[in-house]
Amino acid sequence: MEQFNQLSEISSNERLRKLMVGYYMKAKFSWLTRKKIAWITSGGPVEPLISMGITPIYPENHGAMIGARKMGPELSDAAEDLGYSRDLCSYFRCDVGSAVLKKSPIDIRPKFLGGRAVFGGGLPKPDLLVCCNNICGTVLKWYEVQARFFNVPLIIVDTPYNYDGETTEIIEYVTAQFGEMITQIEKATGKRFSEKEFIRVGELSDEAVNLWNEVLSICENVPAPMTCFDAFMYLAPIVTLRGTQEVVDYYKQLKVELQSLADRKISPVPEEKFRLIWDNLPIWFKMRRLSKTLANYGAVLVADTYTNAWADNDISVEKPIESMARVYATAYLNRNTETKIKNMVNLMNRFKADGFLIHSNRSCKPYSFGQLDIKDEVSRRTGKPALMIEADMCDPRAYSDEQIATRIQAFIETLKERKATA
Repeated sequence: MEQFNQLSEISSNERLRKLMVGYYMKAKFSWLTRKKIAWITSGGPVEPLISMGITPIYPENHGAMIGARKMGPELSDAAEDLGYSRDLCSYFRCDVGSAVLKKSPIDIRPKFLGGRAVFGGGLPKPDLLVCCNNICGTVLKWYEVQARFFNVPLIIVDTPYNYDGETTEIIEYVTAQFGEMITQIEKATGKRFSEKEFIRVGELSDEAVNLWNEVLSICENVPAPMTCFDAFMYLAPIVTLRGTQEVVDYYKQLKVELQSLADRKISPVPEEKFRLIWDNLPIWFKMRRLSKTLANYGAVLVADTYTNAWADNDISVEKPIESMARVYATAYLNRNTETKIKNMVNLMNRFKADGFLIHSNRSCKPYSFGQLDIKDEVSRRTGKPALMIEADMCDPRAYSDEQIATRIQAFIETLKERKATA
């Protein structure tokens, strides 16, 4: 097995950097192009916005960037100083702190402005907010707070929780919500909705999602040509720019490059001994350390529930609004525990996993709810062990290096013993 240096082997890495820098540059300079900006939740329906020429911006993606740049404590403190509890979502606290302090990893300083930041650091000011509660209830209050702060309209799309699976009533209700949402967006922005353009964007969105699914599936190969730590980075375009040709082109290139590595059995880990699945959001501020720790044991995260949540989409030409409603009403975090258990079991089997890691995320209650049941049931159905890690996606105050290193070491010993007696 050959080890590779990702930066030299995958040219898509540099293309990703340019793609995302360009995305934020265009958004920051939207005042020049008179383009409207809509902040939208990560599980929100982006296709209507793209089709209407509105730039979607994701505060949750911004939160991930803040976490990765280790700015979480400072920005969380700013929100907590305003009275918001530390028990609230760290993405929310970081977003509020960034808006107040005007500090952010996004700090664009073009030469023609003398190196000055464009309206300070952070996300561009929104013209409206679009909130879909298919991921959690926190986003409702989060977007209410920001709508007041920026004094802009807030559009809410309500998606009932799928306790008993998808029902006709849920789809009809959400379809009606989407119709109202489009009308409200038209009123707030002065843009007109075109079903023809929406279908075109929907087809591009479907194509990008299918390509993303194929990219993730390449890790079914042994050894895997990338790890989930790579996938967490490659995820950005499918979230932020889904429905555009440039994202389709990007994932086509990434797929070719990763498949080439898989065909040559080239892996980022010198000797792949243990294949693992990850559940929940990444611990953004410890990505490098966790990656190195696992790699030292020959352990590879080959799949995860987080990136796979964007690998399912089907917007139909015949019923575009209804099919979009079905996609967003049945988002991963809006499904029942049994569905999540089946999804995890499927990943374990597809990717030939030896075990799985569960991130008990202090910030994301909906994602972490029921994890003990999921852990026990997936282990029972697959016969594979699990490790639960208690942490937070952005706030290092909820993370212990020594404790987690000890738990990982003990878990690896369990995997070694099972392999030895298999």
